[in-house]
Amino acid sequence: MMNLSGLFYRLRCSLLHIESRLLQAAGIDRQLAPPLAVNVPSHWPQIQQEQQNSEQPPGILDSILWMAAPKKRRTLEVNRTRRRAEEKHVRVQVNIEPCQECGHLKQKHILCGFCYAKVSKETARIRKQILEMEGGPLRAPAVETVVIYESETLSQQDKDKRIVEMPRKRPLWFSQ
Repeated sequence: MMNLSGLFYRLRCSLLHIESRLLQAAGIDRQLAPPLAVNVPSHWPQIQQEQQNSEQPPGILDSILWMAAPKKRRTLEVNRTRRRAEEKHVRVQVNIEPCQECGHLKQKHILCGFCYAKVSKETARIRKQILEMEGGPLRAPAVETVVIYESETLSQQDKDKRIVEMPRKRPLWFSQ
């Protein structure tokens, strides 16, 4: 167990360290600033000058962040009132409607998750077909792409565009 004089020695070293850091942060020269004075009884041991200059490992009080502590304990009623506040209750969603394509419930302003998954799968198939046709993404021409499914014909507008032919029927939800 640490004796009382050792504790005060470490406290004084910590205060001197804090003082030097504050002066350094303020940009004040140490020789121009007044020293930190601590009033202690005369029977405490004095620190020799050579001990103060030697590098000391950081003490236990150097790494403590001193914070305020509550003066009184919160009662059960106050705690429960705070935890069960109206702002923390789950609110009922009123902007939910069925998707017009698949019938699953979704929010009004958000894309249906099931429809998005179907579109993602179809897009992945189209990309795979493009990869097979051209051999890689870096060989793609810089023109617009048109996807033609089985039993569809090419229009006059699409003659100058890149054509990707899919060997299956167009899904009902995948409009042209």
